[in-house]
Amino acid sequence: MLRRTFLALAASAMAAFPALAQDPVKIGLITTLSGPGGYIGQDIRDAFQLAIDMEGGKLGGVPVDVKVEDDALKPGQGKQIAEKMLSNDGVKLFTGIVFSNVAGATVPDIVDAGAFYISPNAAPSNMAGKECNENYFVVSWQNDSLHESAGQLAQNLGYKTAFVLAPNYQAGKDAITGFKRYFKGEIVGETYTSLDQTDFAAEMAQIRAAKPEVVFQFHPGGLGIAFLRQYEQAGLLSTVPMVLAEPSMDAVTLKAIGDAAVGLNISSHWNADFDNPANKKFMEAWMKAYNRMPTYYASQSYDTALAIAAALKATGGNMDDADAFRDAMRKADFESVRGKFKFGVNQHPIQDWYHLKVEKGEDGKPVIKTVGDVFKDHGDAYADQCKM
Repeated sequence: MLRRTFLALAASAMAAFPALAQDPVKIGLITTLSGPGGYIGQDIRDAFQLAIDMEGGKLGGVPVDVKVEDDALKPGQGKQIAEKMLSNDGVKLFTGIVFSNVAGATVPDIVDAGAFYISPNAAPSNMAGKECNENYFVVSWQNDSLHESAGQLAQNLGYKTAFVLAPNYQAGKDAITGFKRYFKGEIVGETYTSLDQTDFAAEMAQIRAAKPEVVFQFHPGGLGIAFLRQYEQAGLLSTVPMVLAEPSMDAVTLKAIGDAAVGLNISSHWNADFDNPANKKFMEAWMKAYNRMPTYYASQSYDTALAIAAALKATGGNMDDADAFRDAMRKADFESVRGKFKFGVNQHPIQDWYHLKVEKGEDGKPVIKTVGDVFKDHGDAYADQCKM
């Protein structure tokens, strides 16, 4: 009788104080919040928090505690932040990294420690293939496949010669590799810029001399704004068209470039105008919360939060059972804002890609519109090399 009385009192106390029943799951969100790429990390942070706010401070019914840190686009700083969160804070679940050089320095330590990393953006080629890891998931895309879509789009548009440019780091190398994998025309020029470059006069001269039919360039964040402005000032935007993957023409870039961007062709896995229930819900909540157009990065981070929420719901938030959390993540049991979504064998997305174009909207302002398809159920080139 005493035992029954004790259990009844305990149950009553748990119901009265539900916060005592479960400690929040700690999530380490390491991202770039400062410098030219700072707006990317801000959208990643804000979209992740939006998903939590929409669930009253929870993900999948599980309370969460998100710890946000700025890596300032410094690989060493990202690595130090992860080490601190692992050792001092006991974090077992991470997300947020924007740039592949930061991911390369940080993610291996996270997964080697037995924690999980769920990427909302960076997805370098080496970690998709032979260096894949069972605790590493990517919700965005694999770097190459992002730009493979641009290569296929340039091919679809009938261009025969191209000049390609990207920053000299892992994502830049993956970008050009991906573009060339699907573009079958002639590459008449190939140049690698630096991640902190602000003057592209030399590159403009090279493009003018090479006389390509189209230019493909990958310059995310503030780099892309600077490049496009100088491309326009050099008189090239009106004479040599561009085909871009989504990081080089997002909502922030479009606002900065304005009418000069009209006519640009873009490949993407998501757009604000997607007509599905999950995206409509996201767009309504985002605009109400932040009153600015979301970037592709925001959509990816929101999906990342939904993917984590589904896994936390399935496991009751028990991060000590890594096998159960991993199995739940692999099911991708959530409604993506981009529509169809599933993980391949290397835990990277298999998804559709679309042709977008900058056009004049009804209000006369430039807007990014979805105009066609590029790929259906497209994975990545490295999945077969992943042995898990």
